[in-house]
Amino acid sequence: MRWDNLRLTDTGRTGSATPLFSRGAITRTFDMPEFRGITFHEVHARSIINRVPGAARVPFEWTINPYRGCTHACVYCFARKTHEYLDLDAGRDFDSQVVVKVNAPELARRELSAPRWAGHHIAMGTNVDCYQRAEGRYGLMRGILAALRDAGNPFSILTKGSLILRDLDLLTQAAEVTEVGTAVSVGFLDEELWRSVEPGTPSPRKRLAVCATLGEHGLPCGVLMAPILPYLTDSPRALDAAVRQIAAAGAASVSPIVLHLRPGAREWFLAWLGREHPALLPRYRELYGNGSYAAKSYQERIGGLVKELAERHGVGRSAPARVRRIRRVPRPPEPPPGEQLTLL
Repeated sequence: MRWDNLRLTDTGRTGSATPLFSRGAITRTFDMPEFRGITFHEVHARSIINRVPGAARVPFEWTINPYRGCTHACVYCFARKTHEYLDLDAGRDFDSQVVVKVNAPELARRELSAPRWAGHHIAMGTNVDCYQRAEGRYGLMRGILAALRDAGNPFSILTKGSLILRDLDLLTQAAEVTEVGTAVSVGFLDEELWRSVEPGTPSPRKRLAVCATLGEHGLPCGVLMAPILPYLTDSPRALDAAVRQIAAAGAASVSPIVLHLRPGAREWFLAWLGREHPALLPRYRELYGNGSYAAKSYQERIGGLVKELAERHGVGRSAPARVRRIRRVPRPPEPPPGEQLTLL
């Protein structure tokens, strides 16, 4: 995948010295508060349905990602390192230099109708959020969803964005002809911590309201409880509060994932931790060592606690009845030792 599926436009651009974009992508900025400090690089992709490397480790094989980079600016985002393929950095550039595949809807329609396409499930929101703020400007997802609906192709969406509710009409129409899965990512409820670690996202409570609204419209919505931040959001009290609210939102399932720190994300997150919670740095070094994943015993303990809490609070019991052809989002399989599923 990387960036070899992008074809740059030939209309020129300014403001960046990166080798990829110096060959012709259109660069835009918008003088609006929600886009202040953000640069959008409009490109024409060669393909939009991409196969996931190492798909045996995750519960999906094919993805659509209309954007690269993400204004959610989550300090832990595993996808940060992908910006280095553009000679951009995995820190501030990832948050503020967003690649927009402006021809994504047209490509999706063409590729879904190709004779060689076998109608595989397509996952969206698995790399960066397809409902980040850029989507409010570019509106690529409506065309993509219409193409999936018209092809009767199964798909799922994971998001932290409330903008998914704009597309309720297309989601419910698609659910009449194929399998549709939805999920939101909510790792914790602490608002002060949310503003620090996920500054560009809707609040956790707003995301749970999205989960409830999707359910009310016959689209059972799961919650990816991710990331759980060691020593910050993993106390029994914090976990109980989060799972209780997830259950109250009518979530169809809850799937806990402990923070993982791949290269790129690791450096950016630990720099944040050193500024905001320096006393925790030794504990993180002990828990993670030189790897990307917390100790297996810690992951198992947290997973067990969340499972008990989900049973106690009845996660899934109040989920709405399914409508025709809709399926619930399956609980992601337990990752093999040393691995975790990706998150936004």
